[in-house]
Amino acid sequence: MTKEAKVKILVIDDEKNILVTIRHALEPKGYEVHTTTTGEEGLRMAAEENFDLLLLDLKLPGIDGVEVLRQLEQRSRRSQVIVISAFGTVTNAVEVMKLGALDFIEKPFAPRELRDAVRNVLSRPAPGTDPGNDYNGWIALSKRCAAEGQLGNAMAHARHATGLKPDRPEAFNLLGAYCEMQGKSLDAQKYYRAALELNPGYLPSQSNLNRLVMKKSGPVLLGQE
Repeated sequence: MTKEAKVKILVIDDEKNILVTIRHALEPKGYEVHTTTTGEEGLRMAAEENFDLLLLDLKLPGIDGVEVLRQLEQRSRRSQVIVISAFGTVTNAVEVMKLGALDFIEKPFAPRELRDAVRNVLSRPAPGTDPGNDYNGWIALSKRCAAEGQLGNAMAHARHATGLKPDRPEAFNLLGAYCEMQGKSLDAQKYYRAALELNPGYLPSQSNLNRLVMKKSGPVLLGQE
């Protein structure tokens, strides 16, 4: 699966080698990475453009990372934030989480650690966009997580949707597709059959179950919602 648009990430860190490391870790994965070395410039850039995620160092010349977080919290349009810092004390972590940061990575970090943190944060609902009791919203969020390769989160969101509307087949079909992606064909068949018990005419589950039994191409994720 591919993204329709690149995820935009702003990195605010005064260490040039860190900026290079982050670019090398994220750009090959399709992320659009912008960088700056000061909090003041970062705040200006965040005000002028919509960034999906900020990677923010705490120790910066001029306005430090904590102050950047405080100012971002006061804005109506906010990006999700991961703090990256060599000063990884429990006190710092607690403080930045209270100010809205969603994760805290201590330097030095491995590229894979950074990529995992970015994927995990981006798979969460953005501030103000939690689907709440909106069944179709949770279905859309589940598909977004699957597109990001986060099957664990995708399955969790689909299960949440089944709790909201246990009489609807779409979420059960998604759970079947995710099980199939993990090679769990028997579990996948159970979910497809559960969807068909709810709606015998639900074509995506009919197609998935028939194809799985015949061992043909991949699962159908998009249903008639």
